[in-house]
Amino acid sequence: MTTTDIKFREKESWHLGSLSAQARSFVAGRVLAELGDTDERIVVLNADLGRANRTIEFAERHPERYFNMGIAEHNMVSASAGLAATGFIPYVGTFASFLGILCCEQIRTDLAYPNMPVRLLSHHAGISLGYYGTSHHATEDIGIMRSMANMKIVCPADSYSLDQAIRQTVDLEGPIYFRIGGGDDADVYKEGDEWEFGKIRVLREGGDALILANGIMVSAALDAAKSLASEGIDVTVADLHTVLPLDNYGLTKLLGKSQTVFVAEEHNTRGGVASAVADFMADSGITGVRLVRVGFPSEEYAIIAAPYHLYQHYGLTGAGLAKRVRDELRKR
Repeated sequence: MTTTDIKFREKESWHLGSLSAQARSFVAGRVLAELGDTDERIVVLNADLGRANRTIEFAERHPERYFNMGIAEHNMVSASAGLAATGFIPYVGTFASFLGILCCEQIRTDLAYPNMPVRLLSHHAGISLGYYGTSHHATEDIGIMRSMANMKIVCPADSYSLDQAIRQTVDLEGPIYFRIGGGDDADVYKEGDEWEFGKIRVLREGGDALILANGIMVSAALDAAKSLASEGIDVTVADLHTVLPLDNYGLTKLLGKSQTVFVAEEHNTRGGVASAVADFMADSGITGVRLVRVGFPSEEYAIIAAPYHLYQHYGLTGAGLAKRVRDELRKR
């Protein structure tokens, strides 16, 4: 088996050397290169992972605006703030565990506090780095970013939605945290599909329950819905890709149609998307809706194994999510 044959959810997916070959859905470098052709404000910084996250594609077209900062993530974030202060729009890329967790202080103080227009390309989120363990897992990053004033958070489900997320947010004020998967994310959207930053996208409608998902869990939710439909259980599936700011109007409409809502995320079940939805429900006085959190247990750290095994173990697959929905609906 060659590295080009390996998928992130397969047993050999733990090889760091194969990241570049697996990065089919990492389109940020290409999109930024295209935008950079006409927008000289765009610059890209990475921490020695340009091939793994494919930002090298920007470097090939605009080498004078591409900076490999080496394994110095804190410095990279602070440097991006300096570039933003002089009129540039920096895009900063590295592993989510290094960017969203390791660089928390620099993001909060250098980017969020002064409201700098820096875009954080935080890839290999969740447990997609598998065997590389707790230091490389990012299951708390949304919770951290949600706590910062001025921050925006978007979790694209596939290459098309990442493309759209980048293109639609170039001129937004302040920092944006793009939470990106492992690079081999299944296609959810096709070219030309409706996708709007800040707006929930309903992908399937059903009257028995609601599944709110983002990132890799959107594809899993659609798989689960298809399986459940064969059993006579019809669920609505919605892509809650923008965590900050929440689509309050869209969320209110969806919650008003269901008695049970499942929030599926590749994140700790406390502090992440489920907590954002719970906060919204409490603040809006929404009652009569049961919220079920699907993700990593909040009282422990993810175990260490290949992603293939981890997604199965935590039920973050179509089959796992279908089972959870089935089991919870039986309790009603």
